[in-house]
Amino acid sequence: MKPLPSLPTGDVHDFDFLMGEWTCVNRKLKQRLSGSDDWDVFTSRMRCQPHLGGLSNVEETVFERGFSGMALRLFDARERRWSIHWIDSRHAVLQPPVHGGFTGDHGRFYGEDTEGGRPVQVVFHWTRLGNDRARWEQAFSLDGETWETNWVMEFTRAR
Repeated sequence: MKPLPSLPTGDVHDFDFLMGEWTCVNRKLKQRLSGSDDWDVFTSRMRCQPHLGGLSNVEETVFERGFSGMALRLFDARERRWSIHWIDSRHAVLQPPVHGGFTGDHGRFYGEDTEGGRPVQVVFHWTRLGNDRARWEQAFSLDGETWETNWVMEFTRAR
């Protein structure tokens, strides 16, 4: 497998835009890394709060599918890089983190995990779309060259 790209750096304020409450439309591939184009579409509600003076934040999401999840983001001020950790109520196991940061309105975060028993590289793409919208995408790669987007979340700030 090709090595992960060099990790982007960021700023402690990268996720300030995400604080508050959001509604979300999710599109998730029903089968990953199989060539499928069959998407499951469902909604969720998310709330994000800062902690430790902005060096961390916690995002709690409740999905209409009957499960919930939590992202913990930690900023390493020395490395100028975020780590993002995920856990959900279906498995209650902290997933391996991704690391990175934002350049302008675009964030890139890379890591390694397993999917169906196979090692995969993971990338999260965050896009700030003004004050009231955002987009998150997750993609996996088996070789580090070909990437399959398998989950997209379109966020709208709750009123």
